[in-house]
Amino acid sequence: MLNPLSQAQANVRRWKAIATFCAARAGDYAELAGLELAETKATLLRELISMVALAVGVLFTLSFLCFALIATAFGTPYLLAVVWAIAGTWLLVSVGAFFTMRAQLRGADHFNALQTELREDLKAIKEAL
Repeated sequence: MLNPLSQAQANVRRWKAIATFCAARAGDYAELAGLELAETKATLLRELISMVALAVGVLFTLSFLCFALIATAFGTPYLLAVVWAIAGTWLLVSVGAFFTMRAQLRGADHFNALQTELREDLKAIKEAL
């Protein structure tokens, strides 16, 4: 059996080792957080551009669909073909922007590396205790 003094000294040594470990990792966490912040900023910018492209595409699609409906009333075969081709093109652009945005949003996992490192270090601390 350990006497209370040696048990207390063992606990102090264990907590000192844990504190040293945490202090050493704090700089790593700060660096990793900075890297993850830069990556998140770039991802957010791409998502924002995709959303703007989607909004513009939808607005143009609606505009040209309306123009196509108006042009249908005039009955000119060439005019109709051009107007519907433009409307179809903008519809394809809108669909492409939608799927691009959806794919980017689905893969978004911000600060994943930092979360993983923190989880692993907490697990190591729990094992040390």
